[in-house]
Amino acid sequence: MIVDYSDPLIVQEVSPRDGLQIEPGWVETADKIRLIDQLSQAGFSRIEAGSFVSPKAIPALRDGEQVFQGIRRRTGVIYVALIPNLKGAQRAVASGADELNLVLSASQTHNLANMRMRCEASLAAFGEVVSFASDYPVSLNGSIATTFGCPFEGKIDEDRVLHLVDAYLELGVQGITLADTTGMANPRQVRRLVNRVLQRVLVSDLTLHFHNTRGLGLCNVLAAYEAGARRFDAALGGLGGCPFAPGASGNICTEDLVNLCEEVGIPTGIDLPHLLQMSRQLPALLGHELPGQVVKAGRNSDLHPPPAYIATL
Repeated sequence: MIVDYSDPLIVQEVSPRDGLQIEPGWVETADKIRLIDQLSQAGFSRIEAGSFVSPKAIPALRDGEQVFQGIRRRTGVIYVALIPNLKGAQRAVASGADELNLVLSASQTHNLANMRMRCEASLAAFGEVVSFASDYPVSLNGSIATTFGCPFEGKIDEDRVLHLVDAYLELGVQGITLADTTGMANPRQVRRLVNRVLQRVLVSDLTLHFHNTRGLGLCNVLAAYEAGARRFDAALGGLGGCPFAPGASGNICTEDLVNLCEEVGIPTGIDLPHLLQMSRQLPALLGHELPGQVVKAGRNSDLHPPPAYIATL
């Protein structure tokens, strides 16, 4: 198979939501808004700006309304909100979200831990969201967590994932995200499943969400891209993790992903120097170091002066 690496890759930035949800310290609302505004200037067409879940479940994101109402919206940028149910959808729409991201798990155990209900109950509740959203200019995306493996149940049957994709589509949810919630995916598995899902879903409606828990995040991006996927979630600095999944370390790092794309010639439209500048500010904001690599090592084009003693040789 010949892959055209000149085909653009779309990066959806998720650090304001998936990145911050697991942070132990409170990030001030003004700092969240400042982060999103800076991301809006970096060239992203899609930013997951927050969530409208119970404050008891995810206290780090309890200021969803204030964040969405405070950001400086940039023309052409879609601001996405994660919502768990009808109440969350109503709050998100009232706050001006452009897209609602619904989430259920391929694993019953993880869905019970995350949503406190079985997958079938989640789907039934999403029917109410679809009906409500039809009256507003908002799009819908359905995410499937633990697509590539569950920390409680292990391997997930691919046919199970396809069944959930079909269930979303039947509800009227157009966008689909396949999420590797705890970084259990491998490139061969990714390539195979993406090929199957793209027989049901348009390339423009499919997103892949990878974590780098076991070091395979960017390998899996390339495998999915080569299989035809073109949109990927990533988080500045490699922020993130799932509070309901043991061992779920950060998302793939946005600046590392954009650097990879630049190295192999895949256009993203993202300003990498701007991202690196932002990433360098994160440790001061969050109080700890981040796992991003390029921000530490620099780009290949960032050359260094030779040692002074060379001139004496």
